[in-house]
Amino acid sequence: MKNYKLTLAIFTVAIVWGTTFLAIRVAVETIPAWFVAGIRQFLAAMIMLIILLYRNEFKWIGWKNLGYQLIFSSLMLIVANGMTTVAEEEVTSSLTSLISACSPIVVFLGSVAIGLQKFSIRAFLGVLLCFSGILFIFWDGLADMANPDYRMGIIFLFIAIAGWASGTIFTKKMNIQSKNISLNLFYQFIFAGIVQLCFALLFSESYNFENWSVKSISAMLYLAVFGSVAAFFAFHYALTRVSPVQVSILAYINTIISIFLSWLILGEKISAKFIIAAVLIIAGVFIINYNPELFKRKKIEEEAI
Repeated sequence: MKNYKLTLAIFTVAIVWGTTFLAIRVAVETIPAWFVAGIRQFLAAMIMLIILLYRNEFKWIGWKNLGYQLIFSSLMLIVANGMTTVAEEEVTSSLTSLISACSPIVVFLGSVAIGLQKFSIRAFLGVLLCFSGILFIFWDGLADMANPDYRMGIIFLFIAIAGWASGTIFTKKMNIQSKNISLNLFYQFIFAGIVQLCFALLFSESYNFENWSVKSISAMLYLAVFGSVAAFFAFHYALTRVSPVQVSILAYINTIISIFLSWLILGEKISAKFIIAAVLIIAGVFIINYNPELFKRKKIEEEAI
């Protein structure tokens, strides 16, 4: 039964997170991006609140812990998730998912800069491959950069990556460990949801509620229920059963699934250069994150069992 649950958790993370970029792209077709992000996080917070009340676990977490959660929420949800959503108003979901796959590289470089990790020849090779992939991306779509809206979308996307990386490094630097993930997640979601909805009211040129399509609304609900809640629980369940390195490999599967679905469902063009870029970026991230010792220990443990 335990193996069945672990398999289900891994497939949930791989498939659901692989569809997230596609769902965002569909949602922003008729709904302003900040509304998509804000409603997604607010609904996720309400789901978490219901779960906490049902378990009788809802309580105040203290000012210090609240401060940590608000910083984490600001970086990971408001900046990273919010800016990614805004970027997808102009940037295809396949390109967004591919560039976002570079996030671990930024985390690594930031960790090296503040002394959390050491640089190595293997890491240099990984970074070189990743940036080579990025060059292929912009070589393939250099003419698109002349479009100011597309250019801003790319800028927003890199801001999102910086936010995600900063949040990850902040957690590693402060060595923040959660005793009640569900409770902390509620505070993160509710804060991000309120802030992003305020942004939606301030920055959206027109709300056009009557133009919100059923397809976009359904995609937004999917993001809240599955992208923000179900995949999160599955991810943390997987982390309790296998090593973080093994779980991190799912990120590569997510990118492949996202690109394939964007081509299949949305008809996004996938050129030969784009495929080369995907291979280079995924290879670069894999080289940096791969740690054979962790896998060997896991194999030994499994053989012992």
